[in-house]
Amino acid sequence: MEKILEIENLRVSYHTYAGEVQAVRGVSFDVNRGKTLAIVGESGCGKSVTSKTIMGLIPTPPGEIKEGSKILFDGKNILEQSEKEWCDYRGSQCSMIFQDALTSLNPTMNIGKQIVENIRNHNKIDKAEARKRAMTMLRLAGIPDEEMCMKKYPHELSGGMRQRVMIAIALSGNPKVLIADEPTTALDVTIQAQIIELMKSIQEQFGTTIILITHDLGVVADIADRIVVMYSGKVVEEGKSREIFFGHKHPYTWSLLKAAPSLELGKEEKLVSIEGTPPDLIDPPVGCPFAARCKYCMKACLEAMPPQFEFEEEHKVACWLYHPESGYANIRFEEETEDE
Repeated sequence: MEKILEIENLRVSYHTYAGEVQAVRGVSFDVNRGKTLAIVGESGCGKSVTSKTIMGLIPTPPGEIKEGSKILFDGKNILEQSEKEWCDYRGSQCSMIFQDALTSLNPTMNIGKQIVENIRNHNKIDKAEARKRAMTMLRLAGIPDEEMCMKKYPHELSGGMRQRVMIAIALSGNPKVLIADEPTTALDVTIQAQIIELMKSIQEQFGTTIILITHDLGVVADIADRIVVMYSGKVVEEGKSREIFFGHKHPYTWSLLKAAPSLELGKEEKLVSIEGTPPDLIDPPVGCPFAARCKYCMKACLEAMPPQFEFEEEHKVACWLYHPESGYANIRFEEETEDE
């Protein structure tokens, strides 16, 4: 499979009054051309920081991309780009749908002006042609009356419509990679399903590579080809979608899946939560970051970061349970019961 993006040993920190927050700590993964990669994990695990780094949106200061970090886009390390190259790259090569459409859109400009401006930033065309293309993008994003939408301001649209406008803006430069950072947050489940279906349709039509950032594994079940699970600024598990859902190996992945509410939940059964809190990234633990919350924690977990153990093709897990001497190498979490 051809790779369009290769992230190697990415480390990003924020310098604050309290100390250095190590938001991303040595993250590495690949993104295959024309496929969908989902990055999942709790809030604060480094998902959004990773995606903003790919877009070149880390403010310096207080942010700092550490030496030795690499992001290869079509084989070129984009972290070495000039500001002009970054401006050409954003929108035309890689585009992003941000978490909150209402705060991401300009409240003082109507929708049409915002899309036209973005189109003209990347294409040498007049306003009339840019306006036609903007209406085409809105129509592609599933907005029924695109001409009326062009005249409206962000506050006049519903949450679902604003998200569709954000998708139209992101697609207006015909990017090779589309990053969707929590695109269904604060939307009801019906609209969530529509947005996911829209993204799948766009990928089929244009062959766009999609990176989907979310904390909800249910959102990615039907769209992701591969899943990267992040925790405390690190990748703890990655693999094909089916392997993550039905053959997960890391206790954190199992906990995330177990914590998701199910329609099959009985009346007497309680919703499950992951006990404890993520570690402080100003002073991260020397061992496995999930150790303090893991019921299988061993001495080695507290003393050293686990290496990656590889199972099926592309299925990798960073967990000491799979060391030959751990005694847990054949563990199956799904067989655990509530009493245990």
